[in-house]
Amino acid sequence: MAGPVDLVMAKIVIIGAGIGGMSVAARLAKAGNEVEIFEQSSRTGGKCRTEWIGDYAFDTGPSLLTLPAVYRDLFLKTGKRLELTVKVLPVDPAFEYHFADGKTIIFPNLSLFRITQEIESALGKKAADEWHRLMQRAEHMWDVAREPFVESELKSIASLLMRKNFFGEMKEIAPFTSLRKLTRAYTEDPHLSKIVDRYATYSGSDPRKAPAVLLTIAFVESAFGAWHIQGGIGKLSEALEERNRKLGVIFHLNTSVASILHKDGIATGIETESGHTVLADYVVANADAEVVYNQLLPRDLSVTKVERKKLAKSEKSLAGFSLLLGLDNSRLDHAPKKMNHHTIYFPEDYDAEFDQIFSKKIPVNDPTLYICAPADPEMTKNPNKESWFVLVNAPRHEPGSGWDWSQSPEKYAQKLIEKLDALGLEVSQRLEVMEFRTPLDLENEVRAPGGSIYGTSSNSAKSAFLRASNRSPLKNLFCVGGSAHPGGGLPLVGISAEIVTDAIKALISPQSQVSESHH
Repeated sequence: MAGPVDLVMAKIVIIGAGIGGMSVAARLAKAGNEVEIFEQSSRTGGKCRTEWIGDYAFDTGPSLLTLPAVYRDLFLKTGKRLELTVKVLPVDPAFEYHFADGKTIIFPNLSLFRITQEIESALGKKAADEWHRLMQRAEHMWDVAREPFVESELKSIASLLMRKNFFGEMKEIAPFTSLRKLTRAYTEDPHLSKIVDRYATYSGSDPRKAPAVLLTIAFVESAFGAWHIQGGIGKLSEALEERNRKLGVIFHLNTSVASILHKDGIATGIETESGHTVLADYVVANADAEVVYNQLLPRDLSVTKVERKKLAKSEKSLAGFSLLLGLDNSRLDHAPKKMNHHTIYFPEDYDAEFDQIFSKKIPVNDPTLYICAPADPEMTKNPNKESWFVLVNAPRHEPGSGWDWSQSPEKYAQKLIEKLDALGLEVSQRLEVMEFRTPLDLENEVRAPGGSIYGTSSNSAKSAFLRASNRSPLKNLFCVGGSAHPGGGLPLVGISAEIVTDAIKALISPQSQVSESHH
């Protein structure tokens, strides 16, 4: 990596102090550039945060770290190693799946062999063999997709066509096959199908439309593991902020950006809502692409027309409705059911969930319940208490054309608590803290339009090309984060930051600032 000998210095302005923005900032500051971050809220981290309410802490954004190598690389290349700044712990078992017919399958961490053993004991040898073959396919897909689709700038379909083994790679990835259809080619088992379907929701998508390549998430989880950061995943945001400050990055919190300045097709800086102008050589937007192209830049700017058209064509991702439950076990006269870190309760009719979200645009009547209950002593102030973060998929906030989440959301929260009680989880009896977060809250807090968790969904073969490009057609403007390539979730956001960093370094000084190698 380029060191103190660099003669070329650039001034970089970053809009948004989310994980993507701070990851770019740290890498560019380490290379000797002057970096300032402008963040509308009073804190850093964006969606990645651990929130305290009374005696309870909740991961209200990501509740799991996968592909930790992405952040190990970032911390190693900008200072002290990740393990010297936060405590990264394996989550074992990684997931516990419950089905409406009473069956339960537990997925141990970091062992495909043990996962297939669990499937065999729950569903039989045939299902276990089918899962093994499905994961072999997922691994092949990951090997093919990783470099061109994940770790590189996705410039155009033409750039992929020039790859040596393009047609062989495409056959493996099966871009025009949906995740659901690919699963059906390997197994008819409804339990396995539901588990795979859930990987579509990781990118806010419908498994009946999402591309088969999302199966790679299943491989990544079992091969690279599920991890927790002691004290909450939000500790990653705190560690990243601290790293940035040590590297001299300047943070402007409570400072909204009103517009991106530009001249002759080149981004030249930003203007804040208070009218303050900040000129820069490069602008990095860690904001939702819809906000960047439709609010921070003029809608009639001809050079960005292609990006606005892409955004208009793409289907928005689903949103989420979450409960923050603080449970006091001393209120029971017996020990409650012991929860694993991640527990999923599937409904009988999973398809109804996607119909209600994407077609009818109404809250799901019988939703899949995702419960994150970390047995982390640093996330409660009393060993007899438990913090549960409960998430269900939900339609976006779209008053007029869809659902209006300002209308009595507390009724929906109560309905979910009744569902948890009906599952025998005894929530009401020990409930000390209850808050909920709607898609409207998400829209207001982190400027995610409609509360879409991941910007655009992956509901078509073209969806990868409909995400915002990392390199904007407006010169010297770059996009990073979940709504930009390669997508949402902590690992992809970290990779997105690396792509943007490498692109800017190459422009600043192609000779002296050598690109960092990928993992």
